[in-house]
Amino acid sequence: MAEEMRIVLRNYGKIDPLKIEDYMAQGGYKSLEKASRMDREALIEEVKKSNLRGRGGAGFNCGQKWSFAYRAPADEKYVVCNADEGEPGTYKDRLIMENDPHTLIEGMAICGYAIGAKQGFIYLRGEYPQLIDILNNAISQAKAKGVLQGFDVEVRSGAGAYVCGEETALIESIEGKRGEPRFKPPYPPSEGLWMKPTIVNNVETFANIPVILEKGAEWYAGIGVPSYPGTKVFTLTGDVNNKTFFEVPTNTTIREIVFQFGGGIPGDKKFKAVQIGGTSGAFIPDSLLDTPAAFDNMSAIGATLGSGAVFVLDESRDIVDVTTRIAKFFEHESCGKCAPCREGTARMHELMESVNSGNGSLSDIALMQKLGDVMSIACLCGLGQAAPAPVLTTIKHFAADYNAKLM
Repeated sequence: MAEEMRIVLRNYGKIDPLKIEDYMAQGGYKSLEKASRMDREALIEEVKKSNLRGRGGAGFNCGQKWSFAYRAPADEKYVVCNADEGEPGTYKDRLIMENDPHTLIEGMAICGYAIGAKQGFIYLRGEYPQLIDILNNAISQAKAKGVLQGFDVEVRSGAGAYVCGEETALIESIEGKRGEPRFKPPYPPSEGLWMKPTIVNNVETFANIPVILEKGAEWYAGIGVPSYPGTKVFTLTGDVNNKTFFEVPTNTTIREIVFQFGGGIPGDKKFKAVQIGGTSGAFIPDSLLDTPAAFDNMSAIGATLGSGAVFVLDESRDIVDVTTRIAKFFEHESCGKCAPCREGTARMHELMESVNSGNGSLSDIALMQKLGDVMSIACLCGLGQAAPAPVLTTIKHFAADYNAKLM
């Protein structure tokens, strides 16, 4: 773990998250004070130059997104933190909020100043009720200290809908509507919450902002892979010796994540596959383990970085059965708004069940590939677009496992 580099988790274990004085003793809220003295365009340009890209899965340039909202004419604007951490095996955002809530609040306040917003919302996963008190305590302390520069923050809790991790479904939920994605364009930076310009960033994204302001864009841009600089927080589960979390530069390879930080496979078993990015991530075979865990590098091998969840399987695991369970998850979590996802996830699960039970055929495999290709293009939001990835990548890299189950 000596090569770990903590930026987002810099205060983990060093401060009492319930005491703002501890955060301020580590330099907390100085970046917000610095930002408030800067020209707004210069501040946004600094974030843009850092090339910080979204840590929630989409990988869009953070400063570029802020610039859209800054330029959008409106009498009111909003900052929303996506803390609806719904990917199974992912708990990085919970770690940040539990142990350093003020770094999130400070990052949101800096964004609020940059785009001209006075109101922020933290949309919290419904399964994290214990965090409501921690966040509200931090907000109250920041108000009492007068450090938020006129910015206000509220916590809104979701109701357990996976689809509300999609930014427009999240916005609909905050507005009190059914959590379903909107048709785009318009995008949230121009018309978001209550049809006002809105920035939606992930917890990890906001947590980087105070450090970038403190140490400078050039410093941050020099860490890791140039096209996706900085660090990434990973959570490690499955068949590894170290089921843990860590933060590393983005040029760290998947092999290093599994075998160095994860400590390798328990017992005498061999590695079989790793899924990165949560349940919607691709399954990666041994031959691709030397790929850096950065956004564009992952995309080049047909995978995603996503939420940073790393799920490892050893040679004893039935990868077809695992993928079948994932297909069932997506059928259950589809909001049903668009036909390609509503019908596609159900049909994909049905086909996977047929193959997994030994009643499938080569034509079923071909149909799943065709269906997956259509879903990845035609679905309205990222849920449906990413849902076929586990199926398509296991068919591609582990064809022998499928063939062994065919009639």
